[in-house]
Amino acid sequence: MRITVIVNRGAGSVTSGEVDAESLRRLFLEQGTEADVRIIPGGDIIRTAHEAVAGGAEAVVAGGGDGTIRAVASVLAGGTVPMGVLPLGTLNHFARDLQIPTDLAGAVGVVTTGVVRALDLGEVNGEIFVNNSVLGFYPPVVRVRDWQRRKFHRNKWLATLSAAFKVLPKMPALDVTVEVQGLKVHRTSHFLFVGNNEYEMNAFSYGARNRFDSGSLYLYIAKSPTRLRLLALTLLSLVRDLGKTEGFDSWVLPEFTIDTPAASLPVYLDGEVTTMQPPLRYRTCPRNLRVILP
Repeated sequence: MRITVIVNRGAGSVTSGEVDAESLRRLFLEQGTEADVRIIPGGDIIRTAHEAVAGGAEAVVAGGGDGTIRAVASVLAGGTVPMGVLPLGTLNHFARDLQIPTDLAGAVGVVTTGVVRALDLGEVNGEIFVNNSVLGFYPPVVRVRDWQRRKFHRNKWLATLSAAFKVLPKMPALDVTVEVQGLKVHRTSHFLFVGNNEYEMNAFSYGARNRFDSGSLYLYIAKSPTRLRLLALTLLSLVRDLGKTEGFDSWVLPEFTIDTPAASLPVYLDGEVTTMQPPLRYRTCPRNLRVILP
């Protein structure tokens, strides 16, 4: 099998020196496969994935965190070339959900001996996501967190906590209108979560999914008109699945639109934040990405 491995140079395991091109090639050779390994800047991932497909790669492997996986998936979506995953990021939600080993040798073994399954993707205004999309207070928290990590070299958890304390007191709730097939629902909330398939919404299993091909998006809107109520929901998430409490409105939908009076919104997609102009048109792309799984 002709395999191209695209590794994000900024991934934690690369910057720490745990992973390099030669050690990766050796791991694939031990599995009987010669791989074209490219360790590149994050901004070159999409272009390199296109080149790999055009060059006849039979599988393209994304090495990095969820943002790297999303970038490669955006190229492979709707095609026949499957994606392999090397979880080299900090949290690796996608890989963990799919039970791909977090140790490098184990993940390489999955790429070379695994099975291919077609999984769902989510899409909003033309941008795909493999895990989830979030609106409200969280995207600004991620932006401040990433700035603090670059400037002060803080670890991800400490930077997230610091960013939340800075952002949340100043963050107004969003006034949104959710429209489905001509029906409109108005809500005011600090937190809207769109999952590609169903999520467990609690602090210890956040990101956990048991199915990846339901053909549905799961929309959760926190009933949090005040910051105090949002804090109470956060504490409750330590012991319960919030998706099954009265703290959230939830819907299971193949597509819907979220509108707001704001001219633009920060939108969280798989670990990264982009700015979009409302209305935000969400839809599922059923079984649109072929992935190599254990």
